[in-house]
Amino acid sequence: MINENEIARCVRRTLDGYFRDLDGEKPAGMYDMVMSCVEKPLIEVVLHRVGGNQTQAAELLGLNRNTLRKKIRIYGIK
Repeated sequence: MINENEIARCVRRTLDGYFRDLDGEKPAGMYDMVMSCVEKPLIEVVLHRVGGNQTQAAELLGLNRNTLRKKIRIYGIK
């Protein structure tokens, strides 16, 4: 099997369960669904870690600060 870290294993397990739960139905828009499920908690954890400092969070995430602000707005992160 592929050498994976814990995050990758968690994503793989969750997606396997998702496909099982679909019971043969075809999913649509999976990329956006998965990315939003991962991106929001990622941003929240990083913001918490840097005490809400958006400049530091953007740097840790490898994002432009304006991009981070847009995502904070999209996800309704306080």
